[in-house]
Amino acid sequence: MSERTDLQGRHILLGLTGGIACYKSAELVRLLTKAGATVQVVMTEAAAAFITPVTMQALSGRAVVMSQWDAREPNNMAHINFSREADAIVIAPASADFIAKLAQGRADELLSLTCLARPRETCPLLVAPAMNREMWGHPATQRNVSLLEQDGTTILGPGVGDQACGEVGDGRMLEPEQLLEDIVAALAPKVLQWKRILITAGPTFEPIDPVRGITNHSSGKMGYALARAAREAGAIVQLVSGPVHLPTPRGVHRTNVMTAQEMYDVVLPLAAQSDVFIATAAVADWRPATLSEHKIKKEGKKVAPTFELTENPDILAAVAQQANAADGVPYCVGFAAESEHLLTHSRAKLQRKQIPLIIGNLGPATFGRDDNALLVVDAQSHHALPNDGIAVDKLTLARALMLELAKRLAGQPRSLQS
Repeated sequence: MSERTDLQGRHILLGLTGGIACYKSAELVRLLTKAGATVQVVMTEAAAAFITPVTMQALSGRAVVMSQWDAREPNNMAHINFSREADAIVIAPASADFIAKLAQGRADELLSLTCLARPRETCPLLVAPAMNREMWGHPATQRNVSLLEQDGTTILGPGVGDQACGEVGDGRMLEPEQLLEDIVAALAPKVLQWKRILITAGPTFEPIDPVRGITNHSSGKMGYALARAAREAGAIVQLVSGPVHLPTPRGVHRTNVMTAQEMYDVVLPLAAQSDVFIATAAVADWRPATLSEHKIKKEGKKVAPTFELTENPDILAAVAQQANAADGVPYCVGFAAESEHLLTHSRAKLQRKQIPLIIGNLGPATFGRDDNALLVVDAQSHHALPNDGIAVDKLTLARALMLELAKRLAGQPRSLQS
């Protein structure tokens, strides 16, 4: 599968201020360019004490600029030229001193001058703090951060953990991969701004005894991609996940469950507070009627043990019943993982669950994979996603589904936000 180019055609101005976290900025430049962006690095004098302009120029492919008096700009207005060219300005790392400078509107060197001169409607400012935990927690810093947020600045982080000074706590700059995810999200169209979206993902695990259980091959990758895409689209996202080995998407609240009953108990109250419910999880239909207290031992027996099964609660049907009694809120989207006759089985599930939308896919062909092809089915029609039916990566599919969902929600009579 080809590499993702989420920032293709975008131009990022990356500002570096004084701090040991400048070493992470080198990797961030690499990730940004790999994602398709062009990057102009602007450094303060203090930043150059931690990493050389030569390094940043080699990685970005552009000359690094440090002075507002740089004569290479024909009009000697680097702060105007750079801010008009940029799709976003990212300050990473942002020191406590530089955050104070931004909050006060001071502009005594090129980077702060460029931030002040940017067109706020078209060039967002993203600030990734990096400092000692005491500096981050100081009331002055917190006031300055609050002022920046009031002015529309997006604060990325900070993270928590080991610090260069030997202390541990808040104030670490986020890792480059996390910053990249946040930058992509900041530039994405907000087609679902403030919508509350509840998503289930992954398999469930129904224990037979303390070490064995009934489960399936679901990796959770599609559900997690949907959660990330929904957050990028501006939604407030709740993810209820069965047991998977995947990191939580940035900005998403995750609740872990194990069994179908646990998922049901978590989902039903949340669904009543949601605009959209997307049931991506592969929930076990059945569970053992009784749980063995201890591991069932073989001990030379020639006959396999037997156990009675009982039906699990139908989470999607229960939420759909709530929705149908509440003017269609939440808007319910089901997933159908089939092995054959995809359209027939998907449409049957749509009617059986009494929901407006089903997303069908061939489960054996996609479980555990990073790509997929989907079939979007409603009561009147169906179409392939992507249009040519050729599998693409799941995040691309998830983003396309968010656009599809936004169009459908635009025709809904009401939502929790109206």
